[in-house]
Amino acid sequence: MIPNVSSRKRPTIRDVAREAGVSYATVSRVLNGRDWVSPEAVRAVTDAIQRTGYTTNQHARSLATGRSGSIAFLLTEPQHLLFEDPNFSVLLRGVAQALSDRELTLILMIASTPEERNRTLAYLSGGHVDGVLLVSPHSGDPLLKQLVQAEVPIVACGQVLGFEDSISSVSADDWGGARTAVEHLLAAGCRRIATITGPQDTFGGVFRLRGYSDALTAAGITVDPDYIVHGDWSRESGAAGMRALLGRVPEVDAVFAASDAMAAAALPVLREAGRDVPGDVRIVGFDDSGLAATTEPPLTTVRHPLERISEEMVRLLTDVIAGRTPLSITVPTSLVIRSSSPA
Repeated sequence: MIPNVSSRKRPTIRDVAREAGVSYATVSRVLNGRDWVSPEAVRAVTDAIQRTGYTTNQHARSLATGRSGSIAFLLTEPQHLLFEDPNFSVLLRGVAQALSDRELTLILMIASTPEERNRTLAYLSGGHVDGVLLVSPHSGDPLLKQLVQAEVPIVACGQVLGFEDSISSVSADDWGGARTAVEHLLAAGCRRIATITGPQDTFGGVFRLRGYSDALTAAGITVDPDYIVHGDWSRESGAAGMRALLGRVPEVDAVFAASDAMAAAALPVLREAGRDVPGDVRIVGFDDSGLAATTEPPLTTVRHPLERISEEMVRLLTDVIAGRTPLSITVPTSLVIRSSSPA
């Protein structure tokens, strides 16, 4: 007869070890994700956990390991962009799932003002989290140096300019993706190609502009500063950038925007100016966010593989927390053809 569950003592690691036929130390290594456990032992322990109904006592684990079991998702952009920019929500969702799979707790933090940065630094350097997933870092932000000095484990989405050797990162191939986008426009016969860049204190902003410039140079076209306007990833900057371009270079026949949000905002500006897309002006964005397929016309864009990036960020952060050497990973991009610039 099976005893009443409510009257049973909570299963312990020693119960799991006895059920699995392995040592207490082996069970501990499996639970803590250590590398030196055989696949057979892992299977035996996993099966025993299911049979005994064992659950981890996170408080006890924290006391024993000195770890909190929590990871911070730190966005260094204004709060409203978390909801307006679809990239951040996709990245957050992927990170949440990857952390959940590892039984780690997600803590969302935003630090775009001096006050927010001070509170963030105090919290993160106080040992309340095991590591930080840094999203949209800007070079020159004093918080970055302070976190490195506090020896907080960090993995960034995109390389951190000035901290390439001390902060691990997972990046899309921003340069290659931008170059592919502009080569597509060149192959379509466009020669007066403009760009609305991302912020130039971010890795993505810098390297997407570099990819644009290198594609034009390789085609024998001089890079003209009049065809370059700077944005900040937002819709507002995309609309303002498109108006500026039409004022400077009304003969423009194509635009590569460094984000889908900016590309989408350029479309109504062109319509208001009586310019047809793609008949008069072709548009290519970057991200392949959910927004890209809903615009009129739908956007040709560079796919930013955020789902894979979020998974790689969490995996890499667990390595950094375990003491492994910081490194950078680059994830390939691809061009998605839609009506704003057909093949």
